[in-house]
Amino acid sequence: MEIMDLLKMGASMIEGNSNDATTGLDIDEIANALNGLVGNGDGGLNLVTFVSGLSENGLGEIVGSWLGNGENKAISIEQITTLLGSDKVAAFASQLGLSEESAAGALAEVVPEVVDKATSGEGSIMDEMLSNVGGPQGAMEMLGKMFR
Repeated sequence: MEIMDLLKMGASMIEGNSNDATTGLDIDEIANALNGLVGNGDGGLNLVTFVSGLSENGLGEIVGSWLGNGENKAISIEQITTLLGSDKVAAFASQLGLSEESAAGALAEVVPEVVDKATSGEGSIMDEMLSNVGGPQGAMEMLGKMFR
């Protein structure tokens, strides 16, 4: 699945959630704002944000559940703000004309789903990334270098 397809899926979830502030927002605008938040600029997902969350701020168990197959653990508004950075959440909120609380709440609902879909199953972004770095062993070597 392409990253923009994932972001549009996430945008639809945000637009259709229970928060009145997000109802009626343009799906393409939400997808573009999500891309600015979690995209890597090259048409992919910025997995470094999520992988770094595995080792920082006690979010490893939560973020790890998104990266694997199985049930995704929920993340709170405070935790998603810590993971993504309050400045990025504020920019996302501003871009869409939302309060930071509404934006963080929407992100807490959607980001786990987007990361999960991007990183699980055959043909996923993670599957493609693993093939580009020499499989799981190459990925572990790369991650080891990042956290030295």
